[in-house]
Amino acid sequence: MVKQILIIVLSSILWILPSCSKPKHSLKIVATPVPHAQLLEFVKPDLKSQGINLDIIVTEDYNMPNRALADCEVDANFFQHIPFMEEQIKQFHYPIESIAKIEIEPMGIYSKKIHALSELQEGATIAVPNDPTNEARALMLLQGQGIIQLDNPSNLQATVLNITSNPKHIRFIEVDAAMLPRSLEDVDAAAINTNYALEAHLSPSKDALVLESKDSPYANVIVVRNGEEHRPEIEALKTAMTSDAMREFILKTYHGAILPAF
Repeated sequence: MVKQILIIVLSSILWILPSCSKPKHSLKIVATPVPHAQLLEFVKPDLKSQGINLDIIVTEDYNMPNRALADCEVDANFFQHIPFMEEQIKQFHYPIESIAKIEIEPMGIYSKKIHALSELQEGATIAVPNDPTNEARALMLLQGQGIIQLDNPSNLQATVLNITSNPKHIRFIEVDAAMLPRSLEDVDAAAINTNYALEAHLSPSKDALVLESKDSPYANVIVVRNGEEHRPEIEALKTAMTSDAMREFILKTYHGAILPAF
């Protein structure tokens, strides 16, 4: 009888234990290199002074961070905008949520062969990101310049299959976002996320043929597991990342290529 009671009690305890261990005074966060990891490095001393050790894991893989977060391998991630996160949740059912908008990185169209989109010739080739939300983002940017028309101008999941008008018969090549800067030698133009443009030493303000408007809805966010937004370490991270000091750092460091979203 006593043994049965112990088994029931232990089972109850195991049932209520959280599925992810949460060591106090430590945060493991995965981020893409530029600017996300750079911004995290900026707040690392501040968090250290509060007794919180920030462990930053850098990756260029857009698919890994949400999976790692859902699998309890990290406490948070910082690399994505909300439309991308929502698509990942829809596809993989990740139990994750955004806690703060941090910065906006306007997508740009870059080229080593032309100086304006009006110079695109019949049958020219444009490389676009191959993940759903960023491909739509690139296509909407090109639509805004009159290069193509989409069946639904506001469809955040649009692909090349949604193009209804393509007067110059542009050929689109879908490429992994991290590889787009390297594709510039092989295509007439490429739609490149600002973080990857900066890594490739491209200046959005100087080198882009066209940039998204400053009111772009694609603000990059810090993401955590559902229900963990009030952990003291997470709240400290959010406060540091949305501080006046961070705002000033973004403005002085990136000279308008990246803008605060808070």
